[in-house]
Amino acid sequence: MTVNLKGRSLLTLMDFSPAEVRHLLDLARDLKAKKRQGSYSPLLQGKNIVLLFEKTSTRTRCAFEVAALDEGAHVTFLDSASSQVGKKESLEDSAKVLGRFYDGIEYRGYKQEVVEALARHGGVPVWNGLTDTDHPTQILADFLTLEEHVAKPLSAMKLVFCGDIRNNMSYALMYGAAKTGLHLVVLGPKELAPDPAVLAAARAAGQETGAVIEVTDDVAAAVAGADALYTDVWASMGEEDQIPERVRLLTPFQVTLGMLQQTGNPAVKFLHCLPAFHDFETKLAREQMALGHDIREVTDEAFRSAHSVVFDQAENRMHTIKAVLVATLV
Repeated sequence: MTVNLKGRSLLTLMDFSPAEVRHLLDLARDLKAKKRQGSYSPLLQGKNIVLLFEKTSTRTRCAFEVAALDEGAHVTFLDSASSQVGKKESLEDSAKVLGRFYDGIEYRGYKQEVVEALARHGGVPVWNGLTDTDHPTQILADFLTLEEHVAKPLSAMKLVFCGDIRNNMSYALMYGAAKTGLHLVVLGPKELAPDPAVLAAARAAGQETGAVIEVTDDVAAAVAGADALYTDVWASMGEEDQIPERVRLLTPFQVTLGMLQQTGNPAVKFLHCLPAFHDFETKLAREQMALGHDIREVTDEAFRSAHSVVFDQAENRMHTIKAVLVATLV
């Protein structure tokens, strides 16, 4: 089946069919190979994209910039301090203006409603670089990484997401599982249970692919036979005041070498969307430890182990984002 995504926005993987998600992953693999071989011609010559960032970033910004530049596009970066969006100009008016200047708009921030409004009014493809409830470009990188390191199709894999299971990564993984047939277990405390509406929507969408999406607080049952364990920070940007309570609730779900061994799979992989608290080489980790709060969602031993593929995963942000740009602009 021929897949044509030109002119489409990527706001959530829930808007894409399983075949369309498959197309993006295959295209990313192809573009990654061509970059390494140095054998490709730029596909985005003459294109201009703008990156709107309300939240800071390392991987998302760099991945979008390098992906665009590799393919010949020009990039403008705007953070909250350097634009009038939502301050002296309404979101709708800003979207209409940016849509006249640019061929595509990326947004990284808080509310999903903002990226949806940009797509509604911009008149050009809009890409979700992260919101409070979704992170679709991250999921594409995660799944490409899994396919590179686990010798089975996504529909035959078991992935366990450990920790805060009501955050954007948990939800985005549910949506990705639904579109690929993945067996996803979200493992965390009952106090941080996922939004029932999100879970129901993902399970309903997953009926087409045979996806299994489970929610549990039973560590042993969750990790048994897993192909990969995945975790994320315990307090997202703007949630630092919740750290003491999050540490209390989430410490039993910290990824350790013991948890990886508990899977019974010597080839089990460890994933993390980064940045990660795995040691005390960051200011926040040191400050919180001085207060008696170990905020590490993964131990350094597990993070640096042979199971860890986190830096391959980080690189794949660039290749999968490049696929999104090419697929929606060419």
